[in-house]
Amino acid sequence: MLLQLKHVSKIYQLGNTDINALMDINVNINKKEFVVIMGPSGSGKSTFLQVASMLSEPTSGQIILNNIEVSNYNEVQRAHLRNQQIGFIFQTFNLLPRTSALQNVLLPLFYAGKDIDSQDIKKQGELMLEKVGLGDRLNNTPAQLSGGQQQRVAIARALINNPSIIFADEPTGNLDSKSGEDIKKILTNLHHEGKTIIMVTHEDDVAAIAKRKIIFKDGQIISDQPIK
Repeated sequence: MLLQLKHVSKIYQLGNTDINALMDINVNINKKEFVVIMGPSGSGKSTFLQVASMLSEPTSGQIILNNIEVSNYNEVQRAHLRNQQIGFIFQTFNLLPRTSALQNVLLPLFYAGKDIDSQDIKKQGELMLEKVGLGDRLNNTPAQLSGGQQQRVAIARALINNPSIIFADEPTGNLDSKSGEDIKKILTNLHHEGKTIIMVTHEDDVAAIAKRKIIFKDGQIISDQPIK
């Protein structure tokens, strides 16, 4: 078992009101799974992604990653865990605007204390960009890239630390249909290579590339089924 959530709840306070974003969630994710998370707006799917990926702390319950309980980690420990074991792909790309594609890809290694000016490290970044079809765009800034190309840079960045698990939040949400198809192919290939992926989307055609679908409603899981 790669990732387990046991009786996980997340409560936000809005003034004097408690908002139950997640209620008693139990999920097991195996290595090499490709899981899609779906549900209407406000159903809890994005909160689930944030809590499961250690971007947000659960109010209660246990999170176990690679057989280690991580739910009680402090922020420094969570940041280290995210850097070492988790890759992120965001809808808005989250690239540094004045930084080249290569330097954006190398950022996780920089935060891990690696010398990103060394030739070996740069080569790692170049290989990741080649993997997503951007070997000829190493020195371009995000403004010089299309939306689809920016998302491919973000995917290369997510892969640079060889993470245990990749979380993708609406990875095609800001893209045209052609670029969206390109991203779907890359994610499918990563799954075939053995990567574990958890993806939030509201698009049925994007969800169809996954192998398991979990549906949220009102902070709870109402369905968890394989995709045939």
